[in-house]
Amino acid sequence: MTSGHETPVRVGVFGLLGSGNLGNDGSLEAVLGYLRAEHPEAVVDALCGGPEVVTTRYRIPATRLHWYRGEYRTASRAAAIAAKGLGKLVDAVRTAAWVRRHDVVIVPGMGVLEATLPLRPWGFPYSLFLLCASGRLFGTRVALVSVGAAAIGNRPTRALVRWSARLATYRSYRDTPSRDAMRAMGVDTAHDEVYPDLAFSLPTLSASGPDKISVPPGPVGVGVMAFHGGDDDRARAEEIHRRYLDGTIRFVRALVEDGRPVRLLTGDGVDVPVVAAILDAVDSPLVTAAETSSLADLMKEMAAVDTVVAVRYHNLICALKVGTPTLALSYAAKSDALMAQMGLAAYCHPAREVDADRLLEQFRALEQRSAELRRTLTERNLTATRRLEHQFTALTAALFPAADHAHALREAP
Repeated sequence: MTSGHETPVRVGVFGLLGSGNLGNDGSLEAVLGYLRAEHPEAVVDALCGGPEVVTTRYRIPATRLHWYRGEYRTASRAAAIAAKGLGKLVDAVRTAAWVRRHDVVIVPGMGVLEATLPLRPWGFPYSLFLLCASGRLFGTRVALVSVGAAAIGNRPTRALVRWSARLATYRSYRDTPSRDAMRAMGVDTAHDEVYPDLAFSLPTLSASGPDKISVPPGPVGVGVMAFHGGDDDRARAEEIHRRYLDGTIRFVRALVEDGRPVRLLTGDGVDVPVVAAILDAVDSPLVTAAETSSLADLMKEMAAVDTVVAVRYHNLICALKVGTPTLALSYAAKSDALMAQMGLAAYCHPAREVDADRLLEQFRALEQRSAELRRTLTERNLTATRRLEHQFTALTAALFPAADHAHALREAP
């Protein structure tokens, strides 16, 4: 830690934070918790998608990631196209200036090295490349912490992601397939570690013990998503979405016919129309929608139900973290890896090809093993927590060498 006359360490956090995605914000919350516990002297600010939200909710100064406010709207008019192009040049200067003011920049979790959802190369991949290149240029340590990665087909996106990873000072991944994907894309991962997703380090509220059994059968949490496939599925995005939505509606309807209360849960503001579509299609007082603004809210909802069926990655994490038996509508390798890590590999169903009858069969099999799976989840969560403690120790050694040295001196006999 610093003494009174030393300059505090300047730490930046970077990403699509405060933009409505609860998983991204949960990763930020986890890193801020680590910084406040282990490096309270650090001066922290953010370069992010939703600076107003980040400043209000997390009490740190924040700067908008993009100069052009219409960055994520499709530009069709000449003026908008010109403004977006100019924004790319302005962002290069803005990002470099921001990075230069910091000793350390942390990219907290998130799937920043993947394109499992639709992604344009000159959007976030370009922003991440600017960050990592600026860090290398100015000697600022850039850390990609417990991030997700996946093989990328689009060549410009793949090149930007590969160079971003190569230029970072520190890399760790939230699962083994992520590290394998970066190795396959030409990144030297020999010194890169795999740790659980950062959200596993957040405080947990569990409303049920490992042997909870509801009589009669209790409510089911159904996490929904505005799912249209990945970056390589653009040609059939609407077909994928329709199949996902139709299958989910049929599944919810079957639960209602069995007299099961259903709680619809989201993880991003863009999911709200999907909730509305399900409520409209299954007109029953047994189906209700939760309003959540944080992963803590989501965890409370997940702890209050008997079983969860979910598609968004961080909805799955919240359910697993509170020990609720969970079935994943899987759209990427990260979901399969997470379920395997937590002992539920048998309970994955393809989100691109939802078969309501098969899903119901898997759901009933899951519920039959409910008590056993709750005990498994309790054990796996303890393991995840311990692994993340190791992650934060490694992060301190890599990013705060002076503080780590001081700690070692204090611990020496």
